[in-house]
Amino acid sequence: MAFHLAVYVTGLVLLLASPLTGQSQEIPFGYSGVKGPDKWGSLNPHYSTCSAGKQQSPVNIANDDVVSNSKLGSLDMDYNSANATLINNGFNIGMLFGNDIGELIADEEIYYLKQMHWHTPSEHTINGIRYPVELHLVHVADDGKVLMVAILYQYGNPDPLIEEIKSYLDQLAKEKCSADEEIHIPVESVKSNNIERDTSKYYRYIGSLTIPPCTEDVTWYILGKVVEISKGQIDAMKALMDSEYKNNARPIQPLNGRKIELYEDGH
Repeated sequence: MAFHLAVYVTGLVLLLASPLTGQSQEIPFGYSGVKGPDKWGSLNPHYSTCSAGKQQSPVNIANDDVVSNSKLGSLDMDYNSANATLINNGFNIGMLFGNDIGELIADEEIYYLKQMHWHTPSEHTINGIRYPVELHLVHVADDGKVLMVAILYQYGNPDPLIEEIKSYLDQLAKEKCSADEEIHIPVESVKSNNIERDTSKYYRYIGSLTIPPCTEDVTWYILGKVVEISKGQIDAMKALMDSEYKNNARPIQPLNGRKIELYEDGH
């Protein structure tokens, strides 16, 4: 039995580990028209960073402009299999984890995996190429710092993670969700090894959340290996979304002088 929970967007901001949790009410946003990305900054005073910020995400990664940094080292992503909650929050599909899913170590600091969610198409681009899907793994350190790992997907074989949770996605499809509501479905023991990840090559930069309130000082790691997902899996996920959110990728933001670092194992 699905557990249906209606909440204002404040709850969605909480899900994304934003420092703006605790606001009494937030304004729904969209991806076109009067609530589209170019209007986010004026929808609510708490969203002003979306238009005024100088370190916004996503960005285009141009290989000719990245700076190689062999000192960064491989990301240590130590995840366990654990229970989760599958969520349709109106503007994307994601999974929320408890405290036992695992951690990532970067820059000698420990970040804990809190949730993951999908964007269709990808938000980040590489050399101007936009991929069909981008998965965000949201990590938070004890001091509140946010670290995002982005995994890009191209058409190909089915993604093992989505294959594993297919029955739960089918349950989710039976529920209706508007942009200011959430639907929660418990998921038993998500196998962490089904999260395809290769940290031998990645890009790193400082950016922001890609939804309002567009909070900055978020560390981004975009994995260099593009993994595969089937078109059927993408179509099934997009079918869960309202028409305004089937394409839920924020447009590319200017770098404003920021440097994107590249790490490649063995280089």
